Amino acid sequence: MNMEYNNNINKVTTPLPRREGSGVGLRIVILGAGESGAGAAVLAKKEGFDVFVSDMSKIAPRYQQMLNDRGIQWEEGHHTAELILNADEIIKSPGIPDTAPMVAQAIEKGIPIISEIEFAGRYTTSKMICITGSNGKTTTTSLIYHIFRSAGYDAGLAGNIGHSLALQVAEEPHEYYIIELSSFQLDNMYDFRANIAVLLNITPDHLDRYNFEMQNYVDAKMRIIQNQTRDDAFIYWNDDPVIKRELEKYDIRAIQYPFSELKERGSIGYIEAGQYVIEQPEPFNMEQESLSLTGRHNIYNSLAAGIASRVAGIKSDVIRQSLSDFPGVEHRLERVCTVRGVSYVNDSKATNVDACWYALDSMKTPVVLIVGGKDKGNDYDPIKPLMKEKCRAVVYLGADNQKLHDNFDQLGLPVRDTHSMKECVAACYELAQPGDTVLLSPCCASFDLFKNMEDRGEQFKTLVRNL
Repeated sequence: MNMEYNNNINKVTTPLPRREGSGVGLRIVILGAGESGAGAAVLAKKEGFDVFVSDMSKIAPRYQQMLNDRGIQWEEGHHTAELILNADEIIKSPGIPDTAPMVAQAIEKGIPIISEIEFAGRYTTSKMICITGSNGKTTTTSLIYHIFRSAGYDAGLAGNIGHSLALQVAEEPHEYYIIELSSFQLDNMYDFRANIAVLLNITPDHLDRYNFEMQNYVDAKMRIIQNQTRDDAFIYWNDDPVIKRELEKYDIRAIQYPFSELKERGSIGYIEAGQYVIEQPEPFNMEQESLSLTGRHNIYNSLAAGIASRVAGIKSDVIRQSLSDFPGVEHRLERVCTVRGVSYVNDSKATNVDACWYALDSMKTPVVLIVGGKDKGNDYDPIKPLMKEKCRAVVYLGADNQKLHDNFDQLGLPVRDTHSMKECVAACYELAQPGDTVLLSPCCASFDLFKNMEDRGEQFKTLVRNL
């Protein structure tokens, strides 16, 4: 295959053995002891490796217990170089960049570094349905999982959501795994194979992690098709200009299933005359208005999920029912409540500009928009025309809002500067008028003021419900 990938500095040129119990005499070090790292440690221990876990932060009590119960050595609050740099292989949590000092030392020493997903894939023959994209990953992954479970398939949910893939492989194996993959996870995956790969879109995101080079980020996303064979399926959005450009560089062996909002040459999934249509691998259609998910972005998510389910052989009646009754995803255009005629919507998962654009595009009423957080090298220009059209006011929420002022004050909308969720919700309450929607769709990561995007969304919901 004519495929070339960036970020190959850590490529495993001599993979460790893959057969059951093959880790005897070999040392695995796991960096990071969250869901991913703890799960990898459990699987490595089961396979007979000498396992050590190290985390620069405090390890959550439940993960400490998980490691202790299985006799796995660990440390927290620091990295001990002599206990890490003697590893035969390192499993790195996706949140840790290659520039982290201990990772950089391991790279310089030539120690192979892989992801938890790569490691888990060595010890299972289950079918892997893998979903990536800059936006829509969680919704599409959750929807596919909902369809598979509704069909009675033995499926596990893994990756960025659900439980660790490695932990499930070790202790709760399934016939299918529905896996949401971030670009960070894909960076350290080399031999892992997706039986069904779904690529939703590629728009600028996490550029601070990719030396502010869009192509580096694009290369990471395209890794989802590496190792696919003619027995596999590749499902992708046919209207995405970046994907279309990148596909010209690859000799793709998998069967291709492109989808688009409207029928066009080459697309096998689309919307036509109010009908949701899939032509291949088996024909399927239903009324668009019967889809539980609304908004343009969710048309793409629903098409991708439906095609993946048809490829897996799920019956039409199950797909039709599941697409109609899917309840949606928390923190993604989640309607919280209505207070004095104002609707409050939690879209805390919108951590990049494109996700916020789709959220705004779906709004039918004037919007008080909440934006801000840890900037990831965002270009806000694409969203400005839609903000001017849709927004009554903008509320900035962040430790440092200067870049927001520089970009959005020029729109002539009322703005408020806030530095906590309490201040933010109070400002929205003052600015919104009956019939408006207050939309938390921040464009940014949450780590300046919150533990994570879930914490941001939960704080928003709690304060709104107490208005």
